[in-house]
Amino acid sequence: MNCPTCGAPVPSDATQCEYCGSRLALAACPSCFGMVFAGAKFCSHCGAAIERTEVASQVKELCPRCRLGMEEVLIGKAKLHECPKCQGIWADTDTLQQIYSDREQQAAVLGTAAPLPQEGEGFETNIRYIPCPVCNKLMNRINFAHCSHVIVDVCREHGTWFDKDELRRIVEFIRAGGLDKARADQITELERQREELRSDRISQSLSMPMPAGQSNYYGDVGMGLASAAGHLIEGLFFK
Repeated sequence: MNCPTCGAPVPSDATQCEYCGSRLALAACPSCFGMVFAGAKFCSHCGAAIERTEVASQVKELCPRCRLGMEEVLIGKAKLHECPKCQGIWADTDTLQQIYSDREQQAAVLGTAAPLPQEGEGFETNIRYIPCPVCNKLMNRINFAHCSHVIVDVCREHGTWFDKDELRRIVEFIRAGGLDKARADQITELERQREELRSDRISQSLSMPMPAGQSNYYGDVGMGLASAAGHLIEGLFFK
């Protein structure tokens, strides 16, 4: 591939020309938010038509990694802020909710089209907490939906920071039914905790001495079950 500005040869995955400094890749797909080569008309990830509009902004929030002013862009109907150097994306809470909702509806209509990410895929090795572009407080690092294997930086009040190409990976996760899996896993875990708590309460009740004249309900039940089991074994093996 060649740089559209100076014509120098560049790798297909390059985001910036090492000769003239021109940007080569940018987030521009309104469907999957994938990175595309500058000048492309269709997304190389999903085939959707490119729809990106840069918006003039008087106040530029700083990229939490590069500390450079971010550019405000409209990708489809989503208003995002993008760092021209590292290609990270900042999305406010309302915009993200709309993106997640729209992609989950698409998943419900189209069905699961791709496998969910495998365990261990995409985790960072150099961990660094970064500040929220709005309030400047350090953000929390969260594994999106607890099972996506995509670690994003979240300010609960203001929004989420996605490093290069992470938003596309999140969209693919949602379209593959990842949120349904996350909900099912959460329900399973809650049921496990409930059963564990119930077992602990029964064990405590069985081990607790009861005042004279009072019956231990769980103890009575346990004795009854033991007696019934004894009769059943006797009937099976000794008759």
